[in-house]
Amino acid sequence: MKLYVVTDRRWLRGRDLCDAVEEILDNGATLIQLREKNVPRHRYAADAVKIRKLCRSRGVPFVINDDIAAAAEFEADGVHVGQEDGSVAEARRLLGKDKIVGVSVDNVEQALLAEHQGADYLGVGAMFPTGSKADADRVALTTLAEICRRSSLPVVAIGGIGKENIGLLRETGVDGVAVISAIFAQEDLGRATRELRALLD
Repeated sequence: MKLYVVTDRRWLRGRDLCDAVEEILDNGATLIQLREKNVPRHRYAADAVKIRKLCRSRGVPFVINDDIAAAAEFEADGVHVGQEDGSVAEARRLLGKDKIVGVSVDNVEQALLAEHQGADYLGVGAMFPTGSKADADRVALTTLAEICRRSSLPVVAIGGIGKENIGLLRETGVDGVAVISAIFAQEDLGRATRELRALLD
């Protein structure tokens, strides 16, 4: 959970997504989530297979955003679902008990329910304003801290997190951060990854 990197090719200015992921992996990412919207299916499939291989070769978990069926089809290590994207039970039925199932939550009640249903980790946010999900509700730092305190699951914070505000999460008990633009929008992906990883370490 420490440095959970979510993909978004829109920031790459034409650069190959898989090459970008490889650089990010080699500079300290600890989990990769494939989250690509409005991409042709054949490209999505090819990227999923290649990124899975890149992650496996480095011992880094690979999960797919929202799409439980795609996580099964492309033999991902798991899936991350939002409140409207399918249930933990459905994910377990399609993927099996040994796969990772993460759930997005923004309050304590959702967090405790996801834990009760058998989720493996919680994604909490949005913590700060984010351009990646304009409709995301903000979550207070106190709420994040309470979720960390009351849930036994690993918790990753997401939403607008970067070098300038990551320190604000220090006292919440969070296990890690999930980022998109803090890495993908940067000119030097490797350096951006190393800098965030150093702050987290």
